[in-house]
Amino acid sequence: MANIKSQKKRALTNLKRQNARAGQKSELKTAVKKVQAAVAEGNKEAAVEAYNKANKSLDKALVSGIKKKNYVARQKSRLAKLVNSVN
Repeated sequence: MANIKSQKKRALTNLKRQNARAGQKSELKTAVKKVQAAVAEGNKEAAVEAYNKANKSLDKALVSGIKKKNYVARQKSRLAKLVNSVN
């Protein structure tokens, strides 16, 4: 642990941000898994709804700096292809 007061505060702030980011990452993974589960069931309406929520989560992750733009673009593309494969 640091000896300087401002560095102690910074360490606490970093821990808070780390926990917040962990929650956002978990939310993102859950959104993607919901799309995959809906596609596995063959439920087109649920898959489209889950896909829209996953897109929103991916966009938030991009804006907040949790994920990079190529990752977000790749995930959106994969999920769209999955959703379109459902009859």
